[in-house]
Formats: sequence, C-alpha cells, structure tokens
Amino acid sequence: MPTLEVGIAQCVIRAVDHSGNGSLMIFSPQSRGGRARAAARSTSNPQEVSRLLARTRRDFLRSAAGVILGSTLMRTSWARAATASSKRKVVVVTFGGGARDQETFAPEGQENIPHLMRELIPQSTFFTQVVNRGILGHYVATASLATGVYETFNNFASVAPQSPTVFEYFRKDLKRPPSDAWVVAPSNGFNRIGESSHRSYGAGLGAQVILPKHLLTAAISGRSNDYQHLLRDNYETPFYAPELAGSEFELQQLEMILKLSVDDFKDHAQTLSSPDELSVYIARQLMRQVAPSLLWITMHDIDIAHAGAYSLYVEGIRRTDRLCSDLWKTIQSESEYAGKTTLFILPDFGRDSDDDAGGNGFQHHRTGDALSRTTWMLVAGPGIREGVVFDRAIDSTDLVPTLGSMLGFSPSLAQGKPIGELL
Repeated sequence: MPTLEVGIAQCVIRAVDHSGNGSLMIFSPQSRGGRARAAARSTSNPQEVSRLLARTRRDFLRSAAGVILGSTLMRTSWARAATASSKRKVVVVTFGGGARDQETFAPEGQENIPHLMRELIPQSTFFTQVVNRGILGHYVATASLATGVYETFNNFASVAPQSPTVFEYFRKDLKRPPSDAWVVAPSNGFNRIGESSHRSYGAGLGAQVILPKHLLTAAISGRSNDYQHLLRDNYETPFYAPELAGSEFELQQLEMILKLSVDDFKDHAQTLSSPDELSVYIARQLMRQVAPSLLWITMHDIDIAHAGAYSLYVEGIRRTDRLCSDLWKTIQSESEYAGKTTLFILPDFGRDSDDDAGGNGFQHHRTGDALSRTTWMLVAGPGIREGVVFDRAIDSTDLVPTLGSMLGFSPSLAQGKPIGELL
C-alpha cells in the first residue's frame, strides 16, 4: 500500500509505493478541490483518500487556528478533571446537512466558519477523520450516530431506530427520569428518533423529542403565511412532509415545559430567519427551564444545498457556525451547565465533489465516496484538552460508546468503541 508524504509549505503530495517509485502532484491550496480532491483522482483506495483529507484538515488547522498535533499517549482523565458523574452534562450538536472542506476548512472556505476557527477549535480537541460507513441520508445517519450502530432503514420512512439509542442506555442504566434526556430535531421526519423499537429498551425509556416546526404549526393554527421560511420540512425530497397529530400535546410542551405563551412564541419566531435558529431558540429555553443532562440538537439549514443555490448553501454554513458558537456561550452562561458540560459538534456526513461524475457537487450526497464519508468532530468542555488535533481514523459509531464512558452507562449493543483521547 502506498504511503503519502505531505509537504505543507510547498503544497506537494507524493504517493510513494514500497519500491520507492511514486508520482508527484503540485498545486495551490487555494485551488478548489485542494489536496484531497487531487488524491481522489490519483488513487482508488478510499482509506488513503480519507487519511489524506484528515492530514490536510490538520495542516489547515495548525496554520490557521494554532492547534497542535495530539498524541494518543497524552490523555486527560475525565475522572480527574470533571465533576462527579451525577452532575455531568453532554450536549451533542450535529452540523447537519453536510459541508465540504472547500467551503469550510480549506483556506478559501475558512471565512465561512469564523466561530469554529477562532473560538471553538482553539478551546477543543478536534478529530479530522471521522468515517461514516453507513447510509448517507439525514434521518438514518443521525439515528446511526445516536445508536452507535449503522441503521439500515429507509431514510424517508416513519420508523424508530432498530438498535437502542444513547438516550435509552443513559436513562435505563442510570435510572434517569424522562426530563433528563431530550432531542431538538429540525424535521418532522425525526419524530421517532428518541427511542428505538428494540424489545429490551424502547417504549418509555427514550428521550423526549421536541420538533420546533411542529410546535410552530400548532401555535399558528395553520395560518402560516408569515412563517413559511421556518416551516420547510425536507430539502432533499420536498414532497416528503409527514403529517403529525397531537397539536394539543405540542401546545402543552410549549406552555408547561418551555414556559412560553403561544403569543410570545409566535412573536419571537417572526424575528428568526431559519429553522435552525428556531431549534436553537427552543434548545436554549429547554436548557433554562428543564436543564437536561443529555441534550441532542440536530442542525439542518445547510441541506438547503439540495435546492441547487450555492449562495444559500454557504449562508447555511455560516449560520450553523454562528449558532454553534451561540450554544457554547449559552452553556458557559447557564449555571446548570457552566463548568460541567461537554459539547460535541460533528456532521452526519459530507457532500459530493465537484469532480465526481456520479454526484452533483455541493448540491447532493449521492456518491458515497471517501470525501462524502470522511467528516470531523469537535469536543470541548472540562477535562478535554484544548487546541489539540488528532488525525487518526475514528468511526462515527464511536460516539455512543464514548458518551457511555463519560456518563457511566454501558451501550452494550453499540458497534463502536470509546475514543481514548477523550477519556
């Protein structure tokens, strides 16, 4: 198998086989596509492409965000550095919709993620190579993240995950009440993500799910002319918009749990520009009123890329970047969360390359190649090393076992393994 030598200053990549022969590629890091795309054209080995993409992200971050290369031998003990397990909290944010490096970490894309680059990454441990080996659909991929198992159901089916979710493990093993695990989801299609159909877990053991769009629909009683920009349910398949019953329950959530009157909620919603802004508003209110120990928030604005408008796709990236920063600031300012909360930010998957004839560039995620499967993860909080980057490969199913090790539950059916650099 060839090895890859990366020359940072010269922007040179040399693929060298064991006989010493190799090919040399020289190009500017400013060119669209960058190193990983050049490698994708020169090798058919997806593992090599993923490794090169990870190293390229590492180099970008070392030069632009001042991070250092981490070693697996230098670990921080969560048990020593964090608070007692009964007080620990975790917030997981999916940077949902998939964003390519040329619009994010590459030199030409870093202007779109100023909060990640200047605020969050310098305070975090960053993993450059998180590989998703499952189905690249948003609901099924998010369910796979939440179960630690690559789920195989139809992305557009209204079904529960087949494997136990992190919320069920958390609540069952630690005997936590329903109020201690919540999901804020962007699409009505995510309404069943809180608990699985597994017979040993399932009913009554999962997370409570809040669907902000469903809340808004219930609050406006069908009069949606002023709220259409917040109610678009699915960008990839516009005709898929599941009808959900239970508006009375939604209004009960709004008033009794979130402590918001219908009129105040409608008035504030009119000041927001996107569904993700609505989700973050609900998440903040949930943190202040309920303070769950396990909170999962799925972003979705970036997926507007399916509409084919590049400017809206980039706008979605910039908004998601800002909202992630806003959530971190909320964590630091809320007494129930400050000093005892770990924040995880990771995409569900990436998007297609401009050069792949089987895809549609930024617009879709159809090819399933190494570039669309190799994402990243940011982790910040007490006991987490700051300004450190790791480029070894980890699997997206490693998230749930890592949360189990941090919070003290056993995800016995998850396929991944705990990430040692975080423990």
